[in-house]
Amino acid sequence: MTTASLDIAVGATNGLWSFVVGLVLVAVLIGAFWLGARIRRREPAPPRPEEQPRLPDSGPVGEVLENREPDEVPRSDDRLTPHRLKAHGNLGSRTSPTQARPRWDEGGSGAFGSGGPGGR
Repeated sequence: MTTASLDIAVGATNGLWSFVVGLVLVAVLIGAFWLGARIRRREPAPPRPEEQPRLPDSGPVGEVLENREPDEVPRSDDRLTPHRLKAHGNLGSRTSPTQARPRWDEGGSGAFGSGGPGGR
């Protein structure tokens, strides 16, 4: 065999393998779409308009603006686990006795410590 015929044979083999790999990829993609369509057919249909949630007769719930008391985690040198946090984290917060909104000083940082000029 000459080198020219060997090059042609190697080129043909490479072309054949490229075609086979491409054919396998196309088959895998078609199979994936087919499997996805099968799974989609088993899912429940989307809700009809009459099955959608409705507003209550009393109307929409109003927005409540109030200050809540902070529920601080106790400071300790030991690592606190949820089991050692007695009555912390699982209780609801309470309404604060003062409902005045906290404000920062005039000329202070408006971005909570970023050092920016604030509201000037």
